[in-house]
Amino acid sequence: MPLVPDDFTVPRVLDVPPFHLEPLGAQHNEADHAAWTSSIPHIRATPGFAGSWPPVDGMSLDANLADLERHAADFEARKGFTYSVLDTETRDVIGCLYIYPKRGGESGTKVSSWVRASHAELDKTLWTVVSEWLADWPLEGVDYEAR
Repeated sequence: MPLVPDDFTVPRVLDVPPFHLEPLGAQHNEADHAAWTSSIPHIRATPGFAGSWPPVDGMSLDANLADLERHAADFEARKGFTYSVLDTETRDVIGCLYIYPKRGGESGTKVSSWVRASHAELDKTLWTVVSEWLADWPLEGVDYEAR
């Protein structure tokens, strides 16, 4: 079931320096893997993750690729939207944004984001930018833990 109505054009890009957001895909595999594996304790302490992800023992690059491909398929099917958060200047992966239906039959939308530990000071800025951006989306009951 689509997360947004068929007549809503899902944005493919958001450029608000220092961030460039684009749909997460296979092209981000190595940089995405490097970003989150270097930041596991930081991400697990980020609001919205509650120590549940990422796995403390990591995952292989191939397993990460499969995960990225699943997120890309969800995006195309409009079931959920995952964006890679890139540095505007370097285009290096510095985080990720997830927009999905709440689990367990709850109505509404669960939004979560993380930034790598080396960019921790940008977490609140990303939360603010994304919160303002999503205000224009036709989403119900958005749950995005404040920073």
